[in-house]
Amino acid sequence: MLKPLYNYVLLERLDEESMTAGGIIIPDNAKERPTRGRIVAVGNGEYKDGMLVAPTVRAGDTVLFAKWAASAAEVKIDGKEFIIIKETDIFGIL
Repeated sequence: MLKPLYNYVLLERLDEESMTAGGIIIPDNAKERPTRGRIVAVGNGEYKDGMLVAPTVRAGDTVLFAKWAASAAEVKIDGKEFIIIKETDIFGIL
């Protein structure tokens, strides 16, 4: 498995609901990119003022992240799609 460096995290996107609260089914071509994901691996953190700041998130956390993260990179490992983003592009842990 890929081990991210510094303050990067490797996560897999979680599918969004395919039905609205009112029961309307959303077709695949109208769905937006998921903004929720499960963290698979986390880097060691980043250095600030000469000290290592450990990441806040851990592997296994379900998070909400920026839809258009500037530092995002999509990768395919063993046939599965993952995304690598900076920890700062994560809004919160669900």
